Amino acid sequence: MYLHLGQDYLVKTRDILGIFDIDTASVAKNTRLFLRRAEEEGAVVPLSGELPKSFILTDFPTPTVYISPISTATLKKRCGKAAVR
Repeated sequence: MYLHLGQDYLVKTRDILGIFDIDTASVAKNTRLFLRRAEEEGAVVPLSGELPKSFILTDFPTPTVYISPISTATLKKRCGKAAVR
């Protein structure tokens, strides 16, 4: 199954390692360090110019962080609907 992350981006649900709320997760120093390092390595894909609400970590084909304007609750619902079909 695929999950729509925003814009024209789809990822396979089996490739998703985690979906994180950007406000609560970025409070932790280690998460901020991880995101900064991922950006320096070119592994961050911003999906919109809007205010980001979540980030999605995938491992295929390489570790990639997608910054999405879609909330974690909405992404979770989309995952549930994909699993039901």
